[in-house]
Amino acid sequence: MVAKVELKTSPHLRSAPSVDQIMRNVVYALLPIVAFAIYQFGLSVLVLTITVVASCLGTERLFNWLSGKPNTLSDWSAVITGLLLALTLPPAFPLWMGAVAGFTAIAIGKALFGGLGFNVFNPALVGRAFVQAAFPVAISTWTPAFAPGRFMEFIPSTLALPFMKPPAVDDWIATQAVDTFTGATPLAQWKFDGEIVDSWSLFSGMTTGSSGETSALLILACGAYLALRRMMNWQIPAAMLLGAALTALPFWLYAPETYPSPVFVLFSGGLMLGAVFMASDMVASPVTPRGLWIYGLLIGFLTVVIRFWGGLPEGVMYAILLGNAASPLIESISQPRIYGQKN
Repeated sequence: MVAKVELKTSPHLRSAPSVDQIMRNVVYALLPIVAFAIYQFGLSVLVLTITVVASCLGTERLFNWLSGKPNTLSDWSAVITGLLLALTLPPAFPLWMGAVAGFTAIAIGKALFGGLGFNVFNPALVGRAFVQAAFPVAISTWTPAFAPGRFMEFIPSTLALPFMKPPAVDDWIATQAVDTFTGATPLAQWKFDGEIVDSWSLFSGMTTGSSGETSALLILACGAYLALRRMMNWQIPAAMLLGAALTALPFWLYAPETYPSPVFVLFSGGLMLGAVFMASDMVASPVTPRGLWIYGLLIGFLTVVIRFWGGLPEGVMYAILLGNAASPLIESISQPRIYGQKN
């Protein structure tokens, strides 16, 4: 038997990617989703994304200056927060409200806890939760995807003046000549009208909803890029999707006329975006092997519980924030046993 010897030049040991390298690759993974959101909803989403990201960057720099810390904009974390936050907002969301969301995400979700690496909750979801409570009408105003005039004009509510009531979008929608638009997301159609959108439309992104939550296919592809580069714990999104599917399955089998199928649960709303890019936040999630699975399963379970029996059609945001809060406990009870000890 002849042994095969491989000769390679140095370096033989490679260091792990730095924080800014990981963050930069997350931005790369998010860019196709942002591009599809702009293609789907037009100018309003483009300007809203720029506004939210600029607000996050400006707030980050402001708190660097107030605290006397070095400039941290180069670590890309504020850009990620801004992109994720913008993707969770409706296309018709007023720009000034988007700026408020960006400020809140960085100020309360990140700077208040001491900056990057110390935040307990996902900052983007903190900003989203704040504007959900502060602007309930604007956060639930939906507009049709692929409207013919989306690249020629803004949705009227986009340019609403600060602290003024945004104009209604019904007349604008009528001018777009969009057929069968109900003014509701697929989740809202199911919860309040009992209507189920077909799975392919949900998977491919041919529906309305928040700017970046519509195409499960694209989100999975972008997440796979990060997983293959080992810049994301794939166990968390896998466990979250598994937890949601297993929770929904028995109810669907028992009463399919009342409860949606696991396929609908997985591909609708913000579940896919939350599982791949938000629940997997390295700071706010556990690091133990068992903890990753417990954490993901818990969030998936809570998402379905809120969707099925909560007052709102969507539950991903609150489920992830609750999972963030439980992360220290999950990590403490899932520590690996030390070799040679019984406990």
